[in-house]
Formats: sequence, structure tokens, C-alpha cells
Amino acid sequence: MDDSIFKILLVDDEEDILEFISYNLQKEGYKVFTAKNGIEAVKSAEKNIPHLVILDVMMPEMDGIAACEEMRKIPALNTTVIAFLTARGEDYSQIAGFEAGADDYITKPVRPKVLVSRVKALLKRSGETTVAPVPVNENTVNAGNLVIDKERYLIRINNIEMVLPRKEFELLSLLVSKQGKVFTREEIYHSVWGENVVVGDRTIDVHIRKLREKIGNDHIKTLKGIGYKFVE
Repeated sequence: MDDSIFKILLVDDEEDILEFISYNLQKEGYKVFTAKNGIEAVKSAEKNIPHLVILDVMMPEMDGIAACEEMRKIPALNTTVIAFLTARGEDYSQIAGFEAGADDYITKPVRPKVLVSRVKALLKRSGETTVAPVPVNENTVNAGNLVIDKERYLIRINNIEMVLPRKEFELLSLLVSKQGKVFTREEIYHSVWGENVVVGDRTIDVHIRKLREKIGNDHIKTLKGIGYKFVE
């Protein structure tokens, strides 16, 4: 897939950051849209359906956390990768970002070459449907009272449909692909986030907690110090 077809939505309330990052991304052939607050970002994302959203956290009118949550409610953006761009490190804002449905975090200031490298890694993910092993020629996976619809990126739990953020969906699909198997944290990182993506230590924990809130606590078991497994 040619890089030039990729669409990126860049959101920040600082004009110099928008210009700096837009310039470096456009040099690589990406089509870049910009917004200066969360409200503009949600409208632009719904209209343009970008492959990647790079989203600042602290913004006026609607902050990045709220904007991410709103984007994750739009079905057309289910496969859009969302990465937060912020000066903050591994703190509350990062955990809140993952809870809102973000896929990754980029800390600023960031050098142009590093930014482009991270963007390429993120866009590689946007071109994938799911990284979890799935049965061949089947569009749904049944696991007791849970049905996973791989075509529409949604699940049905007790016959109630629910759209999941991309990474939650991929994590659940991975665990369900081999029910009863214990997936180590390293296996989960590699399968869901990829080798070239650096995420915080709490990332898996946050996504597991969000999944348990949605499908119940009984399906995903924790093996302390090892990883997680799915049981019906």
C-alpha cells in the first residue's frame, strides 16, 4: 500500500506544533488534516475517516480524552488508530488515554525522524484487520454466551451487540482464539501492538480491565506473573 493514500488527522491547539508535524508528515506523502480542539477533531474524523489520529491531550473546548471517547463511538472509525501526543509521561493522563480507546502514546518533543518512524509503525497497524489467529473462512467466533464478529469489529454478549475499540477487540480475539491457553504478556504485546511499538507497562492491564467491565469478570483469568487466558 502506497504511503500517499494514508490520511492522518493531527489535533493540537498550538499552531507551531501543527505546522511542524504537518510539514514533516506531508514530506512523506501523507494527506494531513488538522484541528485545534476536540470538537473540531471529532467532526473532521467523522467526515474524513483518517487512518491515523494524532491527538493532543490538553486542549480547549473538548480535551483529547473526551475527543477520543467520542471517536470510538463512531462505527466508521473502528479501525482508525488513535495515538496521543503529549508532553506527559506514564501518568494518569496516559492511563486515561488508553481507557478512552487510544492505541498508543507519543511523547513530545519528538524528533522528525522518530515521529515518522512511529507514524509508519502505527499506519502499518491500520492496514491490518486483526492480528489474532482466527478460524479460516469464518466471520464469527462463538465462545459460550459471547460471539465475536470479525467483519464488523463488534461482539454480542448475551445477545446484546457492543462495538469495541480496536485494541480491545484484537486483545479479546487473541485470547478467544485459543481458549484456555495462557498468553504471556510478551505474546500479547507482540500480537496486538507489534514489535516496533513501545507502550507503557500498564497498557495491557487497562485493556483487560475495560474488557472485564464489558463482558464480565468470569471470562478472562489472570495468572499472576505470567499472563491471561480466556474461559467460557
